[in-house]
Amino acid sequence: MTPLDSFDIAILRLLQHDNMMTQRDIGQSVNLSAPSVQRRIRRMQSDGVIAANVARIDPDAVGLTLTIFVEVELVSETPKDIDAAKSRFRDAPEVQQCHYVTGDTDFMLIVVVESMAAYEAFTRRMFFQDGNVRKFRTFVSMDTVKTGVALNI
Repeated sequence: MTPLDSFDIAILRLLQHDNMMTQRDIGQSVNLSAPSVQRRIRRMQSDGVIAANVARIDPDAVGLTLTIFVEVELVSETPKDIDAAKSRFRDAPEVQQCHYVTGDTDFMLIVVVESMAAYEAFTRRMFFQDGNVRKFRTFVSMDTVKTGVALNI
């Protein structure tokens, strides 16, 4: 991977806030030509620095009004069991984020669903049917104060 220079960082800062900016506009903002910006963006994509180009959708606008934080504790923490849990959580469309964490809890999940009934169905499928889940704790978000994907670079 090529080390990032100040131009790369400047490009990334702009793209984090508006991924639809033209390469010409980016170039004008960072004092580079559009072809140079294009080469740098392609390199950062191939190096994995730019992980994805996606649209961020407002969950409320599509009926997914419930955000739930879930602590999950496993019975067995062998590498095989941890990998199996990671795979299950990664594949669940309701799970927006999954973190393997230290401490008393093994995983912290952020789950987005349309209703408490949908969350109950999720828990039955993901936790109660999995013999390796010892327990889980649920925290329901009352208000989303901040969400983001822009890193402080």
